[in-house]
Amino acid sequence: MIHLVFNEADMKPLSTAMELDESLQGDLLLIQDDYSVGPIENIYTESGLQDRANWWASVLTNSDFENKLNTQGETDDALMKKIQDRLKNDSEEKIWIWAAQNKHDVCGYYWLLSYVKEFQGRAFILYLNNLPFINATGNIFYPTWLHQIPAKEFIKAKKLAREITPSEFEIDPDEWAKLCTENKGVRLLEGAKKLIQADYDFYDSELKKYITHDWQKASKILSHFLNKSKETTSEPYLLWRLKTMINMDMFDVQGNLKRSKEFELKQKS
Repeated sequence: MIHLVFNEADMKPLSTAMELDESLQGDLLLIQDDYSVGPIENIYTESGLQDRANWWASVLTNSDFENKLNTQGETDDALMKKIQDRLKNDSEEKIWIWAAQNKHDVCGYYWLLSYVKEFQGRAFILYLNNLPFINATGNIFYPTWLHQIPAKEFIKAKKLAREITPSEFEIDPDEWAKLCTENKGVRLLEGAKKLIQADYDFYDSELKKYITHDWQKASKILSHFLNKSKETTSEPYLLWRLKTMINMDMFDVQGNLKRSKEFELKQKS
């Protein structure tokens, strides 16, 4: 059995659950990219893959997250082609796709559907959409990320596994294709699996609210945004947007722009 998740933080609790329940045991693999941001036009072609790699390089280079640049590691496309080979070579092999109700996971799900479409009946989805779980303190909660779920609760969650239906294989790739053609910079989850798109500057206006007339480290501004804003995204993307606005001369800035803890900014004097 192959298990796929979309966030590195999800690996640990699911791995622990696999140790607790042998029926879950299998290969746990990670889709590394965040398909809720960045270019997705021609995403399944060499040129589209290169455009996306180039964009991520522009976002991550000279930042706190430069180590995330995928210069030598296996790409998601290469990983999915290996999974395709496994499914072709072993007719008993199955794949379980784990996703919670957030734009990151849902975009990842849409992206990988085209790789498993030919394996209908062996591709399963565990979409934990608006489902209650019990947290570490015994209270009921509704997780938006898999890693929020205690490992023992994953054992219960396995009962939710279901085959991806023929209609989903028909409709969902078409929905993703429309988004790819539109090719805006930000994808948002409206509810269930409904995605909409916005421009690259979608988070800018909210991010600007945390920039005051006093000097603050960029890292503090990003932390405030991530902890207080209703609609958030990854810190690397936010830092890139912050630097983009700085390059537009929108704020006063001092310090080394490479690291978020090394420069400060404030509203224009």
